[in-house]
Amino acid sequence: MHTYFLQQAEGLGPARFADWLDSMGHSHNTCHLYADETPPRLEDCDGLILLDADLAVDDTASQPWLGREKKLLARALKSGKPVLGVGLGARLIAESLGAIVSRGTSSTLGWQHITLAPESPFDLPETFEAFSWHRDIVGLPDDALPLGGSAASPQQGFAWDWGRVVALQCHLEATEESLSALLTHLAARKNGAPALAGPHVQAPEAILADARRLDRQAALLDRLLVQWLRSVAR
Repeated sequence: MHTYFLQQAEGLGPARFADWLDSMGHSHNTCHLYADETPPRLEDCDGLILLDADLAVDDTASQPWLGREKKLLARALKSGKPVLGVGLGARLIAESLGAIVSRGTSSTLGWQHITLAPESPFDLPETFEAFSWHRDIVGLPDDALPLGGSAASPQQGFAWDWGRVVALQCHLEATEESLSALLTHLAARKNGAPALAGPHVQAPEAILADARRLDRQAALLDRLLVQWLRSVAR
């Protein structure tokens, strides 16, 4: 299987997604959309993974490449190929499937306890801890099944089309390196954006304090990705 990562911000790369694909013998490439690289042809890949960025789904005026990405995503959702999105990628999937994506009242940055929804199709524990970074909230598309939620966000993801399409607000792919890169990215944000604050925002020291959290996430990501690819091999 050959997967294309659609990277939407400098420094916010595939992280453990790439490690997992390598370990399973799958190939992958990364298209740096934020650098105005041309999106891949759908015919040149077997699946897509849309990565995160601190953008809104309607930022097409300031980021023209976002419109091209949306067209590729719309084709991919109809193609029968596996599609996964995390953060902004998840919100783009939700929007493309007709769900509402809107600005939340406060930001989330840090570790959250997530409770699996009773009807969740995901092979994950009933409760688990995951790293989250977002402010926008998403509705549940028609015919989608929810992942579950946390105190900060009632909708942490969903599966659609029998699990072929997966959207994740939480970052199970995070590594120590990717978290450090994210924190550096946020600290260097342009246009004088204010620092994140609120009841669900943790300090960098707290986020990086316990590396065992990342190890536990790695095991959960493995289970989720195996289930995701198995959904298109049935």
